[in-house]
Amino acid sequence: MNYQWYPGHMTKAKRMMEENIKLIDLVIELVDARVPMSSRNPEIDQLGRNKSRIILLNKADLADPKWNEAWAEFFKDQGILVQEINSKTGAGIKSIQQLVQSACREKLERDRRRGIINRPVRAMVVGIPNVGKSTFINALAGKACTKTGNKPGVTKGKQWIRLNKNLELLDTPGILWPKFEDQKVGQRLAMIGSINDEILHVDELATAVIDFLQREYPQLLDKRYQLRGNEDAYKTLEEICVVRKCFLKGEQPDVLRASGMVIEDFRSGRIGRITLEHPEEWQ
Repeated sequence: MNYQWYPGHMTKAKRMMEENIKLIDLVIELVDARVPMSSRNPEIDQLGRNKSRIILLNKADLADPKWNEAWAEFFKDQGILVQEINSKTGAGIKSIQQLVQSACREKLERDRRRGIINRPVRAMVVGIPNVGKSTFINALAGKACTKTGNKPGVTKGKQWIRLNKNLELLDTPGILWPKFEDQKVGQRLAMIGSINDEILHVDELATAVIDFLQREYPQLLDKRYQLRGNEDAYKTLEEICVVRKCFLKGEQPDVLRASGMVIEDFRSGRIGRITLEHPEEWQ
């Protein structure tokens, strides 16, 4: 299966980001902790050059804890501030304000020397689709969130959000990139739900998930579905049909139904805390 998906609105979103990058001091990039590099858009590095940077490992509760730690060190070694968060539960959110101040320390000091006081840090929140930007912003803003529509460049599809006197956020639509040079990246993004499921072959994707789990997390897979340790991924999928009683008429395995279940179990963390890629792949 070839993994590509780039709807037309993403071109518009990228253009909007290019037009507004000059207005901001800081780029806050959300990545999925299960695929920290595959869920980074390489174009954002170019857009955010010469800006302060923060990377948030979102959905850290779904990723393998030992690899969360390894990925945090990987980004810190590049001079990027990092924080593990869970936007849904609010874990790690309280640390963000202090992280922003640390990332923009030089900018704030320059402002003080120039006699500029009480000018808020302006941060652009970026990330690929389904990485959790809106949930993060809502968790960070809470009830204090107010739209500030009198800022330059405010148009449909983005908004300025004043959190407090020290921080304003520019929300942006999620953007993928036009072509995945490495199909493994596309496959990993499909696994976590960042590519429209309607264009995917669900049985092939489920088989890819099972194949990965058999290699990296076999005990979690076997425990979830009470399996016998079959080495063939597709036969394992058929075995899951039997275990979970997914049948068509005539007792034929309902592979598509079982596939959807496996993918949802993986994405929700019901199989366990799983990381799909490791820092050494990107060094």
